[in-house]
Amino acid sequence: MGVPRSQSYWFSILLVGIFLGIISSCKTSDISDITNWAYYGGDSGGTRYSELNDINLENVSQLQVAWEYDTGEEVDAERPMTNQCQPIMIDGILYGTTSRQKLFAIDAFSGEHKWQFDPYEDSDLRPQYHAIRGVVYWSKGKDRRLLYSIGPYLLAIDAGTGKLIKSFGEDGKVDLHIGLGDEETLGYDVYQYGIRSTSPGVIYKDLIIMGSSLSEGGNALPGYIRAYNVKTGDLAWVFHTIPLPGEFGYDTWAEDSYKKLGAANCWAGMVVDQERGRVFLGTGSPSVDFYGGARPGQNLFANCVISLNAETGERVWHFQTVHHDLWDKDIPCPPTLMTVNHEGKKVDAVAQATKDGFVFLFDRDTGVPLFPVEEVAVPTEPALPGEVPWPTQPVPTKPKPFARQTLEEKDLTTRTPEAHEFALQRFRNSNHGHKYLPPSEKGTLYYGFGGGAEWGGAAADPNGIFYVNGNNMLWWLEMKKLEAGSTEQRLPRGERLFNQNCAMCHSRDADMTANQAYPNLNKVGERMNESEILSLLESGRGRMPSFQHIKDRDREAIVKFLIEKEGEKKEEVFDVHKRVEVTAEEGALFPYVAPYMNSGNNQFLDHEGYPALQPLWGTLNAIDMNTGEYVWQVPLGEFEELKAKGLVTGSENHGGPVVTAGGLLFIGASYDEKLKAYDIKTGKKVWEYLLPAGGFATPVTYKVKGKQFIVINAGGGRYGLKGGSKYVAFALPE
Repeated sequence: MGVPRSQSYWFSILLVGIFLGIISSCKTSDISDITNWAYYGGDSGGTRYSELNDINLENVSQLQVAWEYDTGEEVDAERPMTNQCQPIMIDGILYGTTSRQKLFAIDAFSGEHKWQFDPYEDSDLRPQYHAIRGVVYWSKGKDRRLLYSIGPYLLAIDAGTGKLIKSFGEDGKVDLHIGLGDEETLGYDVYQYGIRSTSPGVIYKDLIIMGSSLSEGGNALPGYIRAYNVKTGDLAWVFHTIPLPGEFGYDTWAEDSYKKLGAANCWAGMVVDQERGRVFLGTGSPSVDFYGGARPGQNLFANCVISLNAETGERVWHFQTVHHDLWDKDIPCPPTLMTVNHEGKKVDAVAQATKDGFVFLFDRDTGVPLFPVEEVAVPTEPALPGEVPWPTQPVPTKPKPFARQTLEEKDLTTRTPEAHEFALQRFRNSNHGHKYLPPSEKGTLYYGFGGGAEWGGAAADPNGIFYVNGNNMLWWLEMKKLEAGSTEQRLPRGERLFNQNCAMCHSRDADMTANQAYPNLNKVGERMNESEILSLLESGRGRMPSFQHIKDRDREAIVKFLIEKEGEKKEEVFDVHKRVEVTAEEGALFPYVAPYMNSGNNQFLDHEGYPALQPLWGTLNAIDMNTGEYVWQVPLGEFEELKAKGLVTGSENHGGPVVTAGGLLFIGASYDEKLKAYDIKTGKKVWEYLLPAGGFATPVTYKVKGKQFIVINAGGGRYGLKGGSKYVAFALPE
C-alpha cells in the first residue's frame, strides 16, 4: 500500500511540470525561430541551398525591403571600389566586410550596428585594397572567432567584441607567405612578392585551409594549399600544387619549373566534406598566362579538381580539366558537393563548373567521372616558338556546355549594321574558330578567359538539380614578342615592369579603347596624374591588387612609362635574353621573363560597348545531374535600352545563386543591378528589385525570430558601373 501524497507535494510536481514545459517550448521555439547561414556557400559543401520555405512561389511577390545597412564608406563616383562579400549569419548576428576591408557585425533581424573592425586603424599595415568574398567562423566553447584576409595577412577577430585576437599568429595575424618555401629550396625570397586571398578559407576541426590569389605574370609565387591552426596560427600542412623533386606530378613539368614558375593556385574557394574529412578545390593556370614554353608537359596540379585529406593535406585524387593551360582557363569557382541518382543508386558526388561552360561530375570518393570524359584532339599549330601545346583536352560527354564553344561569322552581332561591320573587321583580321587555338602574334578571338562560370559559383538542391549562371563573352588576345639581341629591341625598365605586372590585364592599344574589360591605359596620364597612379599602385582597388611588393622606384618607373613624360631621360634597358630582373642575382631563374607577352585582357565589345556577339550574353541554367540533361536555360540580365527595342540579350554576370525549399532561386550578379527570384521548376522570373548598386555577390538566406530574410551586398563597382556601400535585406510584410 503506497504512502499518501500531500497537496503541497502534488502542487510542487505541477509547478515543476509547468516549468519544464516552458523550458521545452523555449528550446523548440529557439530551434524553429533561427536558421543560420554559417558558411561561405551556405554549408560546408557549398550547395547554396536552404531548407527555408516561408518565402515561396505563392508569396514572393510580396517581398519588401526589411532594412538596409550602410557601411558608411564614401563611394568614389569615378573609380568606385568593389564589394563582393557574401555575409554569414550566426545566431542572430550578420558578419560581413566593406569595400575598404573593414569587418562588421550587425543584428540580423534589424540591421542594427554592433561593431566594426578596421584593420588599418592604429596599425602599421598599409592598405592593400582588393575584393573580399567572404569570412570564416569557428567556435569552441566560449571561443568564437572570425577569420578573414587582407593583403598578405590572415586575421583572427573575436566574434563577440570585434577585437583582434593577439594570440593568433603574430599579434593577431598570419603572413600568407608562410608555407610557400624557403630561399634554399626555391632560390628566391618569397616575401619579396605579392600574395592575397580574395575567397575565404574553409574550416576542418581546428584547421583553416587557405588558397591564394597571385600574380599571373613571371613574378607569381607558387599556389600551394596551406592549413593553419585556427587557435595558434601555426602551419599544419602544405600541399604543393607545383610538385617538388620526388613528388607525384614532378615529371609533368620541366626540371626547374618549381624554381622558375608559380600560380596553379586555388583563388576561387574550397568546400569540405566534414564526415569524410576531405577538402575539395579547383586550381588555376600556371604562370605565365598564355605562354608555356618554360613548362613543357601537362603541368599537374594546375587546372585540377583535387581531393585532399583535410587532416594531413595528402592527395586523395585529382582530375585535370585543362592540360598545359595556354588560355587562362582557371577553375573559377568552388566545387559543389551534391548527391545524385546514378545507374540506379545514390552517389555522393562533386560537381565542378568551368570557364568553358563545362560541368564535370565526379564520384566523391574515387574521383572517377560519373559521365564519360573524352580526350579530344585539339590544334597544336600555329604555336609560338618554344611552345609545345598538349595535343588533347578533356571534354565531358554530359551535360552539354552551358556556354558557347566555337566562333563562326554567323555568331557576330547584327544589333546594328555598324556594330556588325565593327565586329566583322576584327573577326577577319584575327585567328578564330576552335577554342583551343594556341595564342599567336596575329591575335586570336577566344571564349573563356572570363566567362562560362564565374567566381559566384553554383547551387544544388537535394533532388540533384544543379543551378549555374553563365557568360558568353568573347575576348581578343595578341601576343607580342620581346626580342633579344640588338639595342633597339631592348625594353626600358618601366615597359618591362609594366609587361610583367600589368599587361596581363591592361592594354595600352589605342584601337582597343572601347573593347576593354579592364581599364585601357592608353593616355591614362590625361585622366590621372602621377601621384594618383602611384597611390593606386600602392593600395590597389577592386580587382586590381596592391603592388606594394615591388620597390618604390619600380612603381615610379611604371608610372613614367604610362604617362610618357616629354623630355624624360631614357630609362636603363634590360636584355630579355637573360630572362632575369635587373635586380635579380646573375643566373637566377625567378622572376621569370617570358619571350612573349600578351596585349592585355581585351573583351571583344562593339563600338558602342555591347558584346560583339549574337545574344544570349548571360544565362541562368538548371541541369539535372542525375541524367545530365537540362531542365531549363533562360536569359539572365538585360539592358533596358535594348529591351525597349525588343532585344532579349542577357548580360554579363558576376555573383552566384541561392536556392530554397520554397521553390525559388535568388540571384543578383547581372549588370542591370537587380536582385531577381526565379521558379526553380520552370526558370520563370517571378520577382525583381532594383538595388541601389549592382549585387555582384551571392545572396544569403536565413531565419531569425521566426522571419526568413534574403540579404545581398549591393556593393557595385564592376568596371563602368557605379559603386555602392549597402547591404539590403528583404522579408515578407508582417
